[in-house]
Amino acid sequence: MQLMINDMPQQFAQPLSIADLLQTLAQPQNGIAVALNQQVVSKSQWPHTQLKDHDRITLFKVVAGG
Repeated sequence: MQLMINDMPQQFAQPLSIADLLQTLAQPQNGIAVALNQQVVSKSQWPHTQLKDHDRITLFKVVAGG
């Protein structure tokens, strides 16, 4: 399965959920936001959202402003 993560192609051998992907990439699950095909996915849905071949994932670091 090929995914585009922050505009970089990456190959994965098995289907993944967003939560699985973040664990595989060693990304912390706090302080980030995830968009799947340009739609933000709420954190509560990460374990239930299965990724498909050629999905586009964008990872954002959440920054508090003032």
